[in-house]
Amino acid sequence: MKIPRDLNAIQFIKLLGSLNYEETRQSGSHKRLTRKTSVSEHHITIPNHDPIKLGTLNNILNDISLHLNISKKDLLEKLFG
Repeated sequence: MKIPRDLNAIQFIKLLGSLNYEETRQSGSHKRLTRKTSVSEHHITIPNHDPIKLGTLNNILNDISLHLNISKKDLLEKLFG
């Protein structure tokens, strides 16, 4: 599955909510999301842009897939499938 090229920050944050990421703060045009578990916390920063640049989105997805210990392909299926 390909990464969407027209995804904005608001849409992406809603999709990440399905993975238990919650918006914790905003600094300028960047939003900070946190996923808390009983063992750890994971923080990611999303630029509040429309659309999010493909390289930036790709890096964020890589970071999330590493944290969740799933392949990027499986992550794309969960979010956009």
